[in-house]
Amino acid sequence: MKSTVFFLTNIVLFVAVSWLLGDDMAEKRKFNGPYNGEYLNRVAFPIGGIGAGMICLEGTGAVSHVSVRNEPNVDKEPLTFAAICIKGKDKNTAKVLEGPVPEWKYFGKPRSGNGLEGSSFGLPRFEKAEFQARFPFADIKLEDPEVNLGVQITGWSPFIPGDADNSGLPAGALEYHFKNTSSETCEAVFSFHSQNFMRISLPDVWEKSFKPGYFVKPIHQGFLLWQDGEPEHPEDEGGFVFATDEENVKVNHYWFRGGSYDALTMAWKSVEKGEIFENPPVDETVAGASFYVPFTLAPNEEKTIKVMLCWYVPHTTLRRGNFIDPPVTPESKTCCASTHVPYYAAKFKNIYELSDYWRNNYNKLHQESKLFSKAFYSSTLAPEVMEAIAANLTILKSPTVLRQADGRLWAWEGCHNQKGCCPGSCTHVWNYAQAIPHLFPSLERTLRETEFYISQNEQGHQQFRSGLPIDYIKHTYHAASDGQLGGIMKVYREWRISGDTNWLEKIWPPMQKSMQYCIETWDPDHKGIVEEPHHNTYDIEFWGPDGMCTSFYLGALTAIIEMGGTLNKDISLYTSLLEKGKKYMETGLYNGEYFIQQIKWKELKATAPSDKNQEWKRGYSPEALEILEKEGPKYQYGNGCLSDGVLGLWIARVCGLDQEILDKTKVQSHLTSIHKYNLVKDLFDHANPQRPSYALGHEGGLLLCTWPEKDEPSLPFIYSNEVWTGIEYQVASHLMFEGYVKEGLEIVRTCRSRYDGRVRNPFDEYECGHWYARAMSSYGMLQALTGIRYDAVDKTLYINSQIGDDFTVFLATASAFGTAGLKNGQPFVQLYKGELDIEKCFVSGKEKPVSVSRL
Repeated sequence: MKSTVFFLTNIVLFVAVSWLLGDDMAEKRKFNGPYNGEYLNRVAFPIGGIGAGMICLEGTGAVSHVSVRNEPNVDKEPLTFAAICIKGKDKNTAKVLEGPVPEWKYFGKPRSGNGLEGSSFGLPRFEKAEFQARFPFADIKLEDPEVNLGVQITGWSPFIPGDADNSGLPAGALEYHFKNTSSETCEAVFSFHSQNFMRISLPDVWEKSFKPGYFVKPIHQGFLLWQDGEPEHPEDEGGFVFATDEENVKVNHYWFRGGSYDALTMAWKSVEKGEIFENPPVDETVAGASFYVPFTLAPNEEKTIKVMLCWYVPHTTLRRGNFIDPPVTPESKTCCASTHVPYYAAKFKNIYELSDYWRNNYNKLHQESKLFSKAFYSSTLAPEVMEAIAANLTILKSPTVLRQADGRLWAWEGCHNQKGCCPGSCTHVWNYAQAIPHLFPSLERTLRETEFYISQNEQGHQQFRSGLPIDYIKHTYHAASDGQLGGIMKVYREWRISGDTNWLEKIWPPMQKSMQYCIETWDPDHKGIVEEPHHNTYDIEFWGPDGMCTSFYLGALTAIIEMGGTLNKDISLYTSLLEKGKKYMETGLYNGEYFIQQIKWKELKATAPSDKNQEWKRGYSPEALEILEKEGPKYQYGNGCLSDGVLGLWIARVCGLDQEILDKTKVQSHLTSIHKYNLVKDLFDHANPQRPSYALGHEGGLLLCTWPEKDEPSLPFIYSNEVWTGIEYQVASHLMFEGYVKEGLEIVRTCRSRYDGRVRNPFDEYECGHWYARAMSSYGMLQALTGIRYDAVDKTLYINSQIGDDFTVFLATASAFGTAGLKNGQPFVQLYKGELDIEKCFVSGKEKPVSVSRL
């Protein structure tokens, strides 16, 4: 009896403790593993091309976020679905090839109050789904007790490092794989159905009120959803293809024509019956179209049916920037159109040419994309690191990135639901993004060329937001100190990655002019510090020297000294400023634990921030003027522990500047202070009057700034109480560079735990918009953990491991990609694609022979 009571008591205690601890006792999803159950709620995986738009494959198998008109359309989830009918002796089994509809959609989507008519949510579907990402591929397993087929969906689009054109195709695929797991022959009909979602204005009820100009046109082994464009509105034109390579495909080019819910009702009845409708195109507006593929599988036999999709929208209304008119020179006009023209529209004449190219090269592009995926996932790094890097590579598939007709890259910072957010390849945000320079270095160099040739004036002032289409713009706003100085370090990075010293010689004059502007504007007294009011990534100006922007200054000086030395230029001024700046920062800007800001304003050359007639005016009310007199300008950080406090040194490291720019122990102390003070595991009691949804409640995150000495300014810099994933990864990888791997991984785990699929999309780390570019700082962890970097100038491979003598990691260079690492301390490289000329290899500073093989 006593033992029974003891047992029951323990059970009660266990339940009580489990209830109190909540998620801490629950079974958590493993990093880099599959998503299922509640973790599928928000999964939406981008499929598309760099600068070409996207669709998303959801964790259940649904298609959503259809953004193919050169702008985001995050809310667009059209009536598009695949289905299977398995014929039986007594009755057929018909299912939409998707898992259960996430419950948040029942009441959380537009039109949910009217029952979500026009969706497929009410149709039978599979009971279970499991999603696994292996970028650029995503696999979904579907299970249902009524279906004697093993079913898997694979969504993908081309992604091949070094091949920007094919990686930028406005195309993708959904592959439906079936295996007969029964002992009897299976007779089935696969079908794919879509409304014409290319129409511009969707009426409230999709079956009614169709406007002229929306057609379903024929295309080889599929159908083309088409929208005619009028001469005065050519941007309305556009097409989307769904096709297959199955020879026995039958196409119904128009759904049942009627009112109310007739079209979907009749389309589903045909699925249930296993019927195959084949109707030719009609020259009138129709609701949608379908195609059907009948097939038979013997026991254990397998079959894959490809749904190849692509889109073509050659005209836009996109134009951003205060352009100089007339242009400076006739040749400054970069393309014939006054609005953005996507790169693929210059490469392909029409949707038919594009579709043929996609079909004819499908297998080759699939194979090469698989090579990349295999190489990337051969890395033996921590699963949370692999997940974080791969998840943010999807930013390159999102509408955040555009590529104009002449091939140059242009980007937003992120995406609002219906339009891009914060235009112009913003230099201080794109500072953080480390994926493109390694994976597609030729594209990254176009950003530098825009910054120094187009967005910079004769005085060396850079507009940190470039125009679209890329052209000369008026210089009417502050330069961004972190963005402009970061660009100099990135020129160094692009030079070392490409090995192209001729490119460096060409860009040197405007880069030197940019450096001179930075010196005379922010360091006119040549103290080696950024002191005068300087704009930065927090959308404000810091007054007085600070660790963050001065670290950018020191990094840029280091870079230009290295580049100038190679080109035999006079670098004496830069050397003098660097020495002064190092001394000042290590003494005047270090408080014994971390680097800080000295708030100054009366001592500076800039006019007072309260002067209503000067450019720094920030809307000082009478009460704000009181704070100004006591504390100085609004929006500073003073003695705060800033997560970006030595950001410039991290930029220097990921750009290949391995010199010890500042005292190592002080830098390490700053980084460990960030981990100590700014990493919060539970934000429930954290006050954030700014933008809280990036991390809140019982979630954890790395705060942008804290004030351990309780001396926070009354109005600290805006965003200071927020959590940004791009900064989390920046700090994490900087800690890793310095040997603090455990602390870095803790930040990564805290971040990715928020993006586990339950509340947020794991493939959409947002800040000021979805798919925010700053999150590509995560790519820097490859280099931080392993120290692997290939220098194409010196043809040298560097390895400086923080994770031991046995590891494998993905390596991408300008000419090749594959894997590299150490085996029992000996370096190796295995090439998957391309060629790599390695003359020397240094492991932790010691030269060693390297083994180079090919897959």
